[in-house]
Amino acid sequence: MRKVANVLFVSVENALRSQLAEACLRHVAKGRLNAFSCGVPGRLAHAVSPIALEVLHRAGMPIAHLKPKNWDLFKAAGSPRMDYVISLDEQTASEHPAWPSQPELALWSYPPLLWTLTPVPDRERKAEQVLLSLQRRIEFLVSLQAKVAHRSELRGDLRDLAHI
Repeated sequence: MRKVANVLFVSVENALRSQLAEACLRHVAKGRLNAFSCGVPGRLAHAVSPIALEVLHRAGMPIAHLKPKNWDLFKAAGSPRMDYVISLDEQTASEHPAWPSQPELALWSYPPLLWTLTPVPDRERKAEQVLLSLQRRIEFLVSLQAKVAHRSELRGDLRDLAHI
């Protein structure tokens, strides 16, 4: 029997982009891949963005399990070992710790969604666009993962998904 692969999505605050990705992968993969997300210690949000929760709710994706977590949780003894770690912004990609089990790494860069002067409807629209882009990439990831015997076979494809 084949092991279910673990995927970790990383963004600075673990409030919006990585939460969208975690929820989307859980929804799309339906148990064929395990989804996790985290942020950078010291820069973590106190809560998941209400905009992320609203966008996920409208998309019919479960939100009950979502909460900000820092990446130290995934480096600790006894934590789930990641097969794939996907940074969702360039800033965190260069700061990653040494991950146990040496997972395959990729950067799917999404610019930070800065809300200071953005009206709420525009914020939701931008978050929906990020979710749709993530969903497209995640659907490909799930499909490709089903065809490989070892995670290393997916290395190039995982990185190439950043360009769709």
